[in-house]
Amino acid sequence: MKRPGLFDVQSHSLRPLWLRVLIVALVCAWAISEVLREAWAWAALSGAAAIYLIHQLLIAFDPGPPPGED
Repeated sequence: MKRPGLFDVQSHSLRPLWLRVLIVALVCAWAISEVLREAWAWAALSGAAAIYLIHQLLIAFDPGPPPGED
């Protein structure tokens, strides 16, 4: 069994699409709020996190087989 890493976003608990979209939307809103406040360092950090999560949760996510099927 593969041991999950610190930033393991390919978890089976993130299988529902609505949950993945919600997480991405919250991080994108955080990035936008930091830009509006002109907090450029936090905007860059949250923007990078948003880009990473968009890729990992919406583009490259592999939900695998439904639970109970092996």
